[in-house]
Amino acid sequence: MRLSSPRSLPPMPRRPRITQLTAAQYDALERAIADRRRLSVWRRGTEYVVVVDRLHLAAGREALEAHHPTTGDRLTLYIDELEGIEVVG
Repeated sequence: MRLSSPRSLPPMPRRPRITQLTAAQYDALERAIADRRRLSVWRRGTEYVVVVDRLHLAAGREALEAHHPTTGDRLTLYIDELEGIEVVG
């Protein structure tokens, strides 16, 4: 029995790791983090209202470490997955 060679598959397209936030959006995000203000963020069609604890790099991606303002549940949101960010409180 002869095994055929594995078929070569084309590489999966990679999502660009370049964030599309403007300087003004970064300023608003950083000010909201410093002032402990709530953010409304949209990811995959769902709106999350969170308080961001910090912005950092995780595996080469910008991540928001956040928590829910009422329950305290923790959440990590990657900026390159977000559809929108708005300071609400």
